[in-house]
Amino acid sequence: MRSKRNLLLGLTLTAGLLLPGTGTSAAAPAKARTAEASAEATDAAGPAATASYTWKNVRIDGGGFVPGIVFNRTEKNLAYARTDIGGAYRWEQSTKTWTPLLDSVGWDRWGHTGVISIATDSVAPNRVYAAAGTYTNSWDPGNGAVYRSADKGATWQRTDLPFKLGGNMPGRGMGERLAIDPNRNSVLYLGAPSGKGLWRSTDSGVTWSRVTAFPNPGNYAQDPSDPSGYASDNQGIAWVTFDETTGTRGTATRTLYVGVADKENTVYRSTDAGATWTRLPGQPTGLLAHKGVLDTVNGHLYLAYSDTGGPYDGAKGAVWRYATKSGTWQDVTPAADAHYGFSGLSVDRRKPGTVMVTGYSSWWPDTQIFRTTDSGATWTRAWEFTSYPNRSNRYTMDVSSSPWLSWGANPSPPEQTPKLGWMTEALEIDPFDSNRMMYGTGATIYGTENLSAWDSGGKITIKPMVRGLEETAVNDLAAPPSGAPLLSALGDIGGFRHTDVTQVPSMMFTSPNFTTTTSLDYAETNPNTVVRSGNLDNGSRIAFSTDNGANWWAGQEPSGVTGGGTVAAAADGSRFVWSPDGTGVHTAAGFGSSWTASQGIPAGAVVESDRVDPKKFYGFASGVFYVSTDGGVTFTASKATGLPTSGSVRFKAVPGRGGDIWLAGGATGSYGLWHSTDSGATFTKVGGVDEADTIGFGKAAPGATYPALYSSAKVGGVRGVFRSTDAGASWVRINDDAHQWGWTGAAITGDPRIYGRVYVSTNGRGIVYGDTTGS
Repeated sequence: MRSKRNLLLGLTLTAGLLLPGTGTSAAAPAKARTAEASAEATDAAGPAATASYTWKNVRIDGGGFVPGIVFNRTEKNLAYARTDIGGAYRWEQSTKTWTPLLDSVGWDRWGHTGVISIATDSVAPNRVYAAAGTYTNSWDPGNGAVYRSADKGATWQRTDLPFKLGGNMPGRGMGERLAIDPNRNSVLYLGAPSGKGLWRSTDSGVTWSRVTAFPNPGNYAQDPSDPSGYASDNQGIAWVTFDETTGTRGTATRTLYVGVADKENTVYRSTDAGATWTRLPGQPTGLLAHKGVLDTVNGHLYLAYSDTGGPYDGAKGAVWRYATKSGTWQDVTPAADAHYGFSGLSVDRRKPGTVMVTGYSSWWPDTQIFRTTDSGATWTRAWEFTSYPNRSNRYTMDVSSSPWLSWGANPSPPEQTPKLGWMTEALEIDPFDSNRMMYGTGATIYGTENLSAWDSGGKITIKPMVRGLEETAVNDLAAPPSGAPLLSALGDIGGFRHTDVTQVPSMMFTSPNFTTTTSLDYAETNPNTVVRSGNLDNGSRIAFSTDNGANWWAGQEPSGVTGGGTVAAAADGSRFVWSPDGTGVHTAAGFGSSWTASQGIPAGAVVESDRVDPKKFYGFASGVFYVSTDGGVTFTASKATGLPTSGSVRFKAVPGRGGDIWLAGGATGSYGLWHSTDSGATFTKVGGVDEADTIGFGKAAPGATYPALYSSAKVGGVRGVFRSTDAGASWVRINDDAHQWGWTGAAITGDPRIYGRVYVSTNGRGIVYGDTTGS
């Protein structure tokens, strides 16, 4: 599961089905609707003092799971990709890059950055729809929504639904759950999770009603005993496929197929435009159909099956072909002894009978891709064993544009690096170009432009096709005064040292490779000394560098450590304080060869260092601020009062100013920004800041001596990213309604070398950075 980080702490979601500026209240439970008062479904923030900024991504290129790719069937080069926590994207053929489409989703609707399905309209290609919502359990307090656009995603309108959607839930690689009638494009269907059934819109997505005649809402859950509700949710309706040959332009398509998360009853059909439904007779049982794709020329419905909903698991699978006219079934599984499930199903629209499918859950030694040119009678595969453990590949991998995709690994055969992929639930052949194919993995989008070479005995060239799609979840950021301008702590892929934020780094942090880096710090007066902590199944969870993060080695760790927690480096790099998960706060002189338990501070406290005094460290837990003046050996609780006792709290000390501390966070009742100039002995709450979740420092404004402050905050009732150039006396909003990126509450830092530059964390849209374009 991709972690939800600490999103839920201190977040609130506005109830009701409202668009900004409207007075429309919630619809009745059986129907969803929206007001038409706004041309764009941005989460408008209202008036606030603003500064003009330009925003870009720090380039990593990818970094997360891409469960869905769709091509438009009538407009060449029009394609979309959906991500599980990072929104949706449109392909730009002229630059061969992806353009983000849902950056306007704001703080209160952060769940809408998870996209469970996307649909492009082949009748009116400017129209596109996205079904959004991240979790169906309590982690996401808000319901899902269907976003609709008439300009290829440049602007949106939104209809909020009376149920949740699960863009980051189990089963998210199945689909597509959202489908447009190819003959009467005002009709759409949406498959819902959680037993909510099948839904239909007849007015181009403006209103939605449940299809009460549909008989089966699904019954499969990954783990029915999961108390969190994550794995125990009913995965519901998985996909909708129209048979376009059974309708004419302007009239509803009569025959459509629906996939259901029910191992005994997984495919249903309607032959009267959705009025009545029947279980498709003779279908295989015991598996779930992840995909259902129709070859209308040959009259074949192909189905890719697995024994689970994925996207991680699946130990058995099959591929079946259903003849739509005769009603006969044929098992066309390309690997009868497969230890994995099948998905990533695509038909070549230019070459009927040519089909591709993936073994999405084959992790070792690699994923597998299969191809047939005779409707499944025979198959070839992307790789096969010659003499074990040696492999023969029908492809070559070129990851020079994203070299970190090798993970710095040197595996033993039959594993290879870079891997062909994993979690390969999405594969699509371009309907206009049989040579182009794209597929999503757990880390990137790969593709080829010479796919026909597969059939002629040659090798296809596979490269990342992911530039512009940034999907990392960011936990921490650091901008040292010298060396690399940015160091990052990321979920799933560890983190990077960026020497140029406009270029993809050659490698993530290695030696060790944390799966997730939870915290990092550098020594303020010796920035070559850097420390990071993170999560790792086997090995130390702390690492050190003496060359500004270019090279690393693993330190020792005290007993009982289960996770990275937070870590702080002394101002001169002479010692470190670590608050890992699983045990208490510890301190070490040197580079962590021997740790001593700190006294006077509770386990789990957040720790930071003073940026001037190398013996001074700080901690915070449950409303109490702690101070150490002996290098973290002992801590003393401050007498400061009024600090937040609940919610997520982050604090930082100001570079070059001993004892100067800013603290952000909290929850309803005690939420905001506090400032101390006496090493935490007292704190003053900053007026005008309603809520604050992060605090960072950058180069002082021209004529100023105090560093510029940056915060993801609510100021004067407005949520956004804010800057202060007068030590917090006044604030200006520096983002706008088109650039909100959902949740930005993990980390922020200014740049100590460039006035106005700020680096902002997101939970699935990577690292964004802004530069001022005016005062």
